[in-house]
Amino acid sequence: FPSHDILVDGLVKLSTDEDYYVRRKVAQNPNTPVDILVKLSTDEDSDVREYVAKNPNTPVDVLVQLSTDKDSGVQRYVAENPNTPVDVLVQLSTDEDRYVRRDVARNPNTPVDVLVQLSTDENSDVRGGVAQNPNTPVDVLVKLSTDEDSFVRRYVAENPNTPVDVLVDILVKLSTDENSDVRGGVAQNPNTPVGVLVQLSTDEDSFV
Repeated sequence: FPSHDILVDGLVKLSTDEDYYVRRKVAQNPNTPVDILVKLSTDEDSDVREYVAKNPNTPVDVLVQLSTDKDSGVQRYVAENPNTPVDVLVQLSTDEDRYVRRDVARNPNTPVDVLVQLSTDENSDVRGGVAQNPNTPVDVLVKLSTDEDSFVRRYVAENPNTPVDVLVDILVKLSTDENSDVRGGVAQNPNTPVGVLVQLSTDEDSFV
């Protein structure tokens, strides 16, 4: 196996390759030195910048810079990155791109008040992101359990981080949801009561 130094030297050399696909791979690599990630954060290819935004070793100041990138795909990865500062997440929570807001809603570092705000977003993808977040308040999950979008209800059904005593009532209700994906979500939740699982074992939809 090549030594770490040889590997790093190779990444440094490849970071200036004329093929953007090669530069993307460098930006994605967890062994890429920070100074190279900084350099690639201004690459002309948006996919390269996306991978820099996604890389767990990208410095916070670079994430802040990329949060205002002209390409929404880059902003999405910033919104998704667990190292993105809270103030940047707050800023991105009002972005016009629904997928940026969705990824803010999914980020475990997003403040609760922002999650509450996003739970009433006009876009169901964003509300679904809130339903998936481990820090979403119980009262918000209860509200989202009756969302008009079946995927939002499914994410509520799958969320294992709600207190069991509150979750049971929601799961019992969702176990008879008209949408089989929602019922399947109930079946996957580790907190679903045995009685409900027995009921779901005879569901008309075999995928449940």
